[in-house]
Parts: sequence; C-alpha cells; structure tokens
Amino acid sequence: MIRAMVHQVREVLIYLFLAVFYKATGTVKPYWRPGSNLSPDNDRAYCLSWRLGVETNNVRAWRTVPSECKEYIENYMTRGQYYHDLNFITNQISSYADEIALSNDGMDAWILDIDDTCISNIIYYRGKRYGCDPYDPLGFKSWAMKGECPAVPFMLGLFDRLVQSGFKVILLTGRDEETLGQATTDNLLSQGFIGYERIIFRTTAYKGQKAVTFKSEIRKQLVEEGYRIWGNVGDQWSDLQGEFTGNRTFKLPNPMYFVP
Repeated sequence: MIRAMVHQVREVLIYLFLAVFYKATGTVKPYWRPGSNLSPDNDRAYCLSWRLGVETNNVRAWRTVPSECKEYIENYMTRGQYYHDLNFITNQISSYADEIALSNDGMDAWILDIDDTCISNIIYYRGKRYGCDPYDPLGFKSWAMKGECPAVPFMLGLFDRLVQSGFKVILLTGRDEETLGQATTDNLLSQGFIGYERIIFRTTAYKGQKAVTFKSEIRKQLVEEGYRIWGNVGDQWSDLQGEFTGNRTFKLPNPMYFVP
C-alpha cells in the first residue's frame, strides 16, 4: 500500500513538473494526465494512440472501434495514410523476398490471408461506421457472397511478384468453405489473383476453433508436406501467431475489426 502511494505521489510530482515546464516554455500542455485511462480529451490524439495499440497488439480482444474514433478511422482508411502504409509494408516484403534463394523442388511457400490482405472489405465496413458497430456475421456473409471485394492496394502486385518469382503462394482464410468457397474463389479471380498454389478455407472439421488454432494446424500440415514457409502475411495478429508461422511474418494495418 505504501509502495502504491509513493508511486502515485511520484506520478503527481512528474505531472506538476511537466505542467510548470510547459507553461514556462509556452508549449502545449501534456496530453497524459496521472490516473487517466487515456481519456479522449483530444479525440485525434487518443484515437491515434488507440490505433497504435491495436496494430502493435497491445490492445486485444476489442469488440468495436471507440465511437469517438469513427471519423479518425474513416480518415485513416480513406484519405491516404492507409495506402501509404500498405505501400511501405509491401515494399518491405518485396525486399525480403528478393533476398531468398529458391530451391528447385517447388516447395518454397508464402502464405497470404484473404480478407483485408488480398481483398478488401472497406466498402462493407463503411456501412458499419468503420468498425464502430458490433460485428454482424449474417451481414458480413451476405456481403461476402456478393463477391464484390476489391483488391487490397499493392497486394495484387506483391502477389504477382511472388508467383512470378517461383514461390508457391497459398491462400489461407477463415472463411467457411461450404457457404463462401465459390464466391470467394470467383472474387479473387475477378480481381486478378491468378496462379496461387491452393486456397484453404475453414471446413467443418475446424468449425468453432479460434483463428490461431485453425491456422496453426493448417500451417503444420503444410510443413509436414514439405513446404518451407518463407513468409506469412495477414491483417490480423491471429493470422501470424501460433505455431509454424514461417520464417518471417508481416502485419498489414487493419483498425476496423479484431479476429481472436
């Protein structure tokens, strides 16, 4: 208890020092306040911190985007920064892939997630206030069955580059094979994703499993078949965690939803 009191007093003293410093120098006052929970006094600063927490996996198991962050997330997704981030990350992936010396046995593999990795659901999530509304499984299924997802910017170019370089690109998705298999395959084809090794959906055998468990098991099977997974790309941490994740993983930005 004494230790906690000392810690609290210390926080207050630090804050007072910073307040005096900012006042003396004429700079803006600090956003952080002792005892605060990053209360959104400044929505943009709060939402930027929230998004950073999401992308670094420090904010977990969140159900919706904070309502005060709707405009911020919309601007991030639609006014350029999301596209700049995708461009930067895909360039990093390409640079890494270029350094790999492929074997001649046809077992050098890359794994790509599908939703918001290959094809985008931003049109759907615009109607869900960019993630501020709760997840709607029936609504998403209806959207996915239309097969109207556009390609994620820069990812089709990366996909083509990997295929042309000789990698076996394997698409691994949590979409249900029975209900969404054909629509998803047609959607990928319409967007130009041609030449992948195989596409793996969630079957009844994996129904109800968390994404980490399901995808770990599939990657294990691929490794047992002899594939060397050089890279693994996804927009969710659950795409990239677990076992047999590959030599390197690459996280694409997605602050609109969380898949456990």
